[in-house]
Amino acid sequence: MNALCLAVALVVPAVPLVESTAGTTYYVDSRDGDDGSAGTSATKPWRSLDKVNAADLKPGDAISFRRGGSWNGALTLAAKGTAARPIVVQAYGTGKAPKITGACVSVSGDHWRIGGLRATACDWAGFEISGRRNHLVGVRSDGNIAGVHIIGSRNVVRDSRLTGNNRMSVNTEGGDDDSGAFGVLLNGDDNLVTGNVITGSYAASHDYKTDGAAVEVFNGDRNVVTRNLARDNETFTELGAEKGKTATGNVFAFNVVTSSRARAGFLVTRGAGHVVGPVKGTIAVHNSVSLPGRDTIGWSCHDGCSPGILRLRNNVISVGGQIGFADGKGADEMGNVFHGRRAQFTVSRRSVVADPRFVSRTDLRLRAGSPALGRAVRLGATWFGGPATDFAGKALDPTPDAGAYQN
Repeated sequence: MNALCLAVALVVPAVPLVESTAGTTYYVDSRDGDDGSAGTSATKPWRSLDKVNAADLKPGDAISFRRGGSWNGALTLAAKGTAARPIVVQAYGTGKAPKITGACVSVSGDHWRIGGLRATACDWAGFEISGRRNHLVGVRSDGNIAGVHIIGSRNVVRDSRLTGNNRMSVNTEGGDDDSGAFGVLLNGDDNLVTGNVITGSYAASHDYKTDGAAVEVFNGDRNVVTRNLARDNETFTELGAEKGKTATGNVFAFNVVTSSRARAGFLVTRGAGHVVGPVKGTIAVHNSVSLPGRDTIGWSCHDGCSPGILRLRNNVISVGGQIGFADGKGADEMGNVFHGRRAQFTVSRRSVVADPRFVSRTDLRLRAGSPALGRAVRLGATWFGGPATDFAGKALDPTPDAGAYQN
């Protein structure tokens, strides 16, 4: 899928660290393990993923994979923990992160806390989450079609590195159906994606020339994507929904988006005239974007754009190509700083077209004299889907700056 309102009162939950919760800890070692062992100590670990998949796990249990280990196959996590006693997946020992390839990690259970794993060269997604209230914290996912695929609800992806997920699932000549190269693919509701580094979601496409997104939302409502660092992706986010389904009320706040590629975009959304529209109530607030390539676009709201489709507040968007595009009634934008070669929308009186004076093309903090300083309009907390703190965790100033950083 490619193409170059509503305030959301979603409470972002506190996210605990991945840690054992006083149940039984099972150990897995791909080199020195034995599936005939008890598995309950580092000296008598299991060996295979099959042994883990067959285990009768209870709330509070933990599975520890030995660092430096490598497994090919499926890790299927179907048991259910509780909010007080999640089931934990973690790494132990020294060396490189435990690596899983092949079918990789599937989470259909609830209340899992998964950290320390690497999923690479997987058949589809590094981590596929269809359950509820699961947390991925400090994982790595690379070389996949999707780094993380979320179908379930109220899950969290935090402080993880999703790099080079640059493969296509559909890439055929003709039509309008190519798809793939996702850092995170959100098909569920009320999920949180925060504090991640997402790079290289970019692939050749027959239909679109190139395709890919750091975070793609399709049939997903009220997701919050905040304080992520995105580099060299084809698009930061693209949104759509099948007819009869919705992708409503998604929030993108305090993200830092850069690219050295000639072709890139920040946000693509659609009105009712598009086959995967309308996408209602998207909010993009306090993001900083630098895409200096010539074949770039800041944002696109097409096939029936309106204020109910897209709201832009307090962003700083600098591109080498087209700043933005809106047809129909146009987007609702205010407090933004735009910079680029051309714009196909009406710039509001509270916004400005000017050089934002970033420190550099990759360091998007503001230099003295930036038109973004004090530019932002003050907003209530419901705009952000969570705490009103900038990319670095600083509270918004009484006279806030536009962009992801408060000086």
